[in-house]
Formats: sequence, C-alpha cells, structure tokens
Amino acid sequence: MNAPKRLTPRALTAMKGVEKIAALTAYDFQTARLLDEAGIPLILVGDSLGTTLLGYENTLPVSLVDMIRHSAAVVRGAVRALVVVDMPFMTYQASVEQALRNCGRVVQRTGCQAVKIEGGEFRAPTVAALVQNGIPVLGHIGLTPQSVKVLGTRVQGRGDEAARQLTADARAIEAAGAFAIVLEAVPAELGAQVSAAVAVPVIGIGAGPGCDGQILVINDVLGLSGDFKPKFVKVYADLGKQISAAAAAYKTDVAGGAFPGPEHCYE
Repeated sequence: MNAPKRLTPRALTAMKGVEKIAALTAYDFQTARLLDEAGIPLILVGDSLGTTLLGYENTLPVSLVDMIRHSAAVVRGAVRALVVVDMPFMTYQASVEQALRNCGRVVQRTGCQAVKIEGGEFRAPTVAALVQNGIPVLGHIGLTPQSVKVLGTRVQGRGDEAARQLTADARAIEAAGAFAIVLEAVPAELGAQVSAAVAVPVIGIGAGPGCDGQILVINDVLGLSGDFKPKFVKVYADLGKQISAAAAAYKTDVAGGAFPGPEHCYE
C-alpha cells in the first residue's frame, strides 16, 4: 500500500477560497500522529512549547535545539500533514545570513516542510531570501509573541493607521513569497479585510471568522492549559480533569492493593 501523499506549501496555498484550513500545534510524535489521522492539514511545531511543555513564562527562552528535537518527533508522527516549524527568538532576526543558516539547519535536521518567522514589511527581505534558497515560509503578523517585551499581549490593528500597516505587512510578506500568513489577535473585521487583500491563505488566531483558516494551540483545545483561557480559544475536551482523575484513581488502587491484580502479573 502506498504511503499518503504529504501536503505541500503550494497545495495549502491553493486551499484559499476552496476550503477553510484547520491548523493546530503539536510538539511530540503521538500528538502529531493523532492530529494527522484526524485530517488536520497543517501542523505547527510552535515555540509555544516553551510555555506549554517547558514551563517558561513566555516563548523567548526556547532554543533552536528545543525546536529541532520536538519538530523531528512531529515529522515522524505526521505522514500527510504539512509540518511547519517556528523559528525561535533571535535565530533569524540578526541578519539574512543568520536566518538562512538556522532555517536551513532546521529543515535538514527535522525533515519539516516549512518554517515560520514573525514580522511584517521589515521582515520581507528575509522571507524573500529564504524562499529563493528553497525554504518555504509561513509568515506571522499582528500580535507576534516574540515581541512580547514591546507589544505585550494586547490586541493589534486598532485604529486606521494600525489597520493600514497590517494590510501592508500582509502584502509585503505575500510579495516576498510566503505561502500563507498567520494573523494573530486583531479585530474580526480587520481579519476579514487582511484576508481579502492577499492571494495567499490568512490563518487566524483570535482574528475572527473572516480568515481563510484558524490555528489554535493543542493544549488549549484539549483543556490542558489550566486557568489560562484566552478569549479566542474554544475548549473541545477537558483532558486536564480526566488526567487528574485518572492519576488519583491509580494512586488509590496502588495504596489499597487493588493494582496490580492477577491479570497484570506474569506467571
């Protein structure tokens, strides 16, 4: 039996206006396998692993080594989905040469299909250089988490000038060759406007239903983020409570001698 055909960046671009794109993050082999089996077309290995898995306050401490390790596992788990790797803080910002070196290393070491970098018009030369050298790029504008020290976590694009700049950012990243753009934390009306302004898919996260697709952090979707519940998140399962209940039941069984039973023992 032939292996499933891997979705390409060009195929994802062609989904604009045809099918809404449902994207999720993943950080490990098993989660990637399950999302792939569910038909998720785009899996992002987000630097959000810093907060979801490693316990950091934000994404800034995440290293290139962290991203390579987790991304390689995700690529092994997903056989059909397009796997995109977030480039961590200060691995591409210093120069185009730095970006080429580090993004190339990520593609070589992980087998991913694309990388994601943050920034608008000012980042277009980097995007263009990566694409020209054979590295597909997913752009990211609006609220960019790696700029948390400057932008905080507030909604972006409010006001006419800010809205115009975001549209200009999207067009510049598209012109530079990005196959799609993540748009984060903007008013819903602006999300629709930006999506209409470019020919590549705009994948929203807190950017309203007018985008060409949506992306969420898998931990938020599965109820594994505790009390952290951003306005734009919909929780589809409460696995956090289920895991806690399962662990408590296991503890009770061990303490009371109910586990292991005869059926769990070798003769």
